[in-house]
Amino acid sequence: MPFLKRRHFLYKKANIFNPNEKNVLYSHIIYNVQELLRVMEISQEEMLQLIRTFKEMSTYDFSNYSYKSFYRRVEKILTDNNITIQTLINNISKDYNYLENTVNQITVNTTELFRDPEIWIAAREIIVAKYAQAEHINIWHAGCSSGQEVYSMLMLLNEINLVDRVSVFGTDINEEMLEASQYGTYKYIDIQEYIENFNRVVNQKRPEEEYTPITKYVKFLPQRDTIQMDKWLTEIPVFSKHDLVGCHPFIDKKFDIIACRNVLIYFNHELQNKIINFFYNCLNNGGILMMGRQESIYGSQTEGFNKFGNIYIKKKLERQFSAIQIPKSPSLIR
Repeated sequence: MPFLKRRHFLYKKANIFNPNEKNVLYSHIIYNVQELLRVMEISQEEMLQLIRTFKEMSTYDFSNYSYKSFYRRVEKILTDNNITIQTLINNISKDYNYLENTVNQITVNTTELFRDPEIWIAAREIIVAKYAQAEHINIWHAGCSSGQEVYSMLMLLNEINLVDRVSVFGTDINEEMLEASQYGTYKYIDIQEYIENFNRVVNQKRPEEEYTPITKYVKFLPQRDTIQMDKWLTEIPVFSKHDLVGCHPFIDKKFDIIACRNVLIYFNHELQNKIINFFYNCLNNGGILMMGRQESIYGSQTEGFNKFGNIYIKKKLERQFSAIQIPKSPSLIR
């Protein structure tokens, strides 16, 4: 019996009120924890071998991910699946579906409606000031995870009467998250936090009797343990698989707003700078780049933007950071 399963078996069978059996149980737990730590130790060479295997077997390149973040995700995969690093490497070498599933487990998918509401409040003011008279607005959510920030943006745009003038795109490396994005169906959790965030952003400065209820956009279905975005919202965005690491455009468009929040923190500084350069070239002059609360632009790249908290507005410079190639036939999914 594998040591993790054996541990669970012992929990069920042992009588913890019997001192003798309790001592036996504790000794087995200590043994299993020690064995787990031994098996889960990953050397730097093994990590490099794993990264090389991904590159050899696919287009995925994790060499510029934050080492600590990547290590933690791999460590969790080994623990959850009760396997060693060598078993993981062998499995992704032989089975592409297993490889894709492992990529889905490596990517971090923490998101929520109107996450960091103070950033959305600032975005609302800037968007109104810049685009109230615009004929059309192109918006890209890069690393959109399960799409909750995409729908946050659409709710906000509807409240400021701009939603009928937008094209909205959401991209992510994780196909499972993209599927969730298309349906707009999420777990019935953190509902009160969602409502509070919504009210802080959407109902800012309104008297309570004039509040727009969140149920205008979201159906709460506790009996199904889900919340569901209204159908008209889910019909607006176009979702596509896209790997930011390659810094290749996914469509022949420039954007007025790019939102990439809480994604760059999982990359090293070299890749962060590369992606920010890429975003600069994908934005129209005066375009908006929304970043996460813990993310910033540093060094010479600050020359290209005016900073407003975690929102950056592209300046028009004489030089471009780097040329980009536009694909002729983007592959998009709804």
